[in-house]
Amino acid sequence: MNLLPYTIYLSFAGAAASFACGRNHGRARWVAVTTTVLGLVAALAGWLGTPIGEAGRDLVNMPWIAGLGIRYHLSVDGLSLVLVALTGFASVAGVLMSWKIQDDANEFFALYLLLIGGVYGVFLSADAFVFFVFYEIAIVPKYFLIVKWGSTRREYGAMKLVLYSFVGSALVLAGMLWAYGAGGAQGFGLSQLMQGHYSEGEQIGMFALVFFGFAVLAGLFPFHNWAPTGHVAAPTAASMLLAGVVMKLGAYGCLRVGIPLFPAGFAFWAPVIGWLAVAGILYAGLVALVQEDLKFVIGYSSVSHMGFVMLGLAVGNVRGASGAVLQMISHGLIAGLLFAIAGGMIYERTHTRKLAELSSLPLHRQMPGIAALFVVAGLASMGMPGFSGFPAELAILVGAWKYSPAMAVSAALGVAIAAAFTLRVVQKSCFARSGEAEEAGNGGDEPAFEGRMTTPERVAAFLLVVGVIWLGFNPDLVLDRVIPVLEAPAFQAVLKGVSP
Repeated sequence: MNLLPYTIYLSFAGAAASFACGRNHGRARWVAVTTTVLGLVAALAGWLGTPIGEAGRDLVNMPWIAGLGIRYHLSVDGLSLVLVALTGFASVAGVLMSWKIQDDANEFFALYLLLIGGVYGVFLSADAFVFFVFYEIAIVPKYFLIVKWGSTRREYGAMKLVLYSFVGSALVLAGMLWAYGAGGAQGFGLSQLMQGHYSEGEQIGMFALVFFGFAVLAGLFPFHNWAPTGHVAAPTAASMLLAGVVMKLGAYGCLRVGIPLFPAGFAFWAPVIGWLAVAGILYAGLVALVQEDLKFVIGYSSVSHMGFVMLGLAVGNVRGASGAVLQMISHGLIAGLLFAIAGGMIYERTHTRKLAELSSLPLHRQMPGIAALFVVAGLASMGMPGFSGFPAELAILVGAWKYSPAMAVSAALGVAIAAAFTLRVVQKSCFARSGEAEEAGNGGDEPAFEGRMTTPERVAAFLLVVGVIWLGFNPDLVLDRVIPVLEAPAFQAVLKGVSP
């Protein structure tokens, strides 16, 4: 018996159980952490129980809305498996970083687990309609998490995020319905839609609706504007999920649905997507370079790093696409760690995210352990060898070079920009010199903070750091699962169609 479907069911059951805890905040926390740990165990059991190179396996396949040919169909292959595992790790870390929440903790964790269940459902869906339902389930809780427990301009950030998400969802739904009606499919199964007969013009239109609808949530330039404000407004756990997992839903939808269903559309739009991805890498990196709010720096850096994902998908070869998936996993872990440090560790202790104010402490004196962790996270974000971002970005750039050397060289500039804004923010927040501290207005009078991490924070950081370093030295852990999927006939027919 494969336990992967239970990642969904456990999350929804945990959401109901957490809500039922009422004002017993301690019980709600333990329900949440137990649920996410069990979900992670189920994900790892599914990983161990799925042989490397397996083409795909049905988990559940039963009628749902028979009149429309809609089936509750869940399946798993190497691509979905690695993202389910990422969700398991990120969800546990997010609960641990939310351990101190007191205000209506039962509602917070209920919404959090509902979001997690939707994410698991998206990654396991093999029916386009079921995929869309889980996709919407993952979007709705984000609004309430940000509005009620968020911070800076939370109403604005939440509304902007949800409006962008729903506009993207509407485009996806329109493309799916068009494909269902035009192709003569008997149902909404992805394999059924893939067998539809579409003209080249129809494919170009359908692909634009589906791919760019998903790309909104992936933060593709110029549809990225919701991301930094949403990240900044969200509470720590929601920021970790938003950057670490939810943005991956958009990229996964592009790769799982948009690209294989409409190969002629992909061939037409690939150059546009590639250059938009490059523009996002450079633009978001340059904006991050001048930000004075720590979370805004991380928010724009997420957009820049997701630009590498979209570039890897656009170049149309296995090297680039496999690097894109590895970058999804890598960025999920690194962004989760960065938001955990910025929002859950630094802000909770100092009550500021302004670099000028942080430089007046500075962190390496007040919170040496947290400062050291921030340095490690910064090195990982820069793509230093030994961390997961290095093999991911290298694979993407190699794949991009095969497709367009100009794209590869332009994107490589983003690596240098990432190093610049990362070094700047680490230096200003952690290692400001005495003269800079006095200029910031502190005059050398350093307030005392509790610099030691709590046990939940240590465990969360340990999970994420180990994942980042482990994949840095062993990227084949992901690539061995993903490459066989990308080398399957369905993907090869598409990828070869856009190769130079």
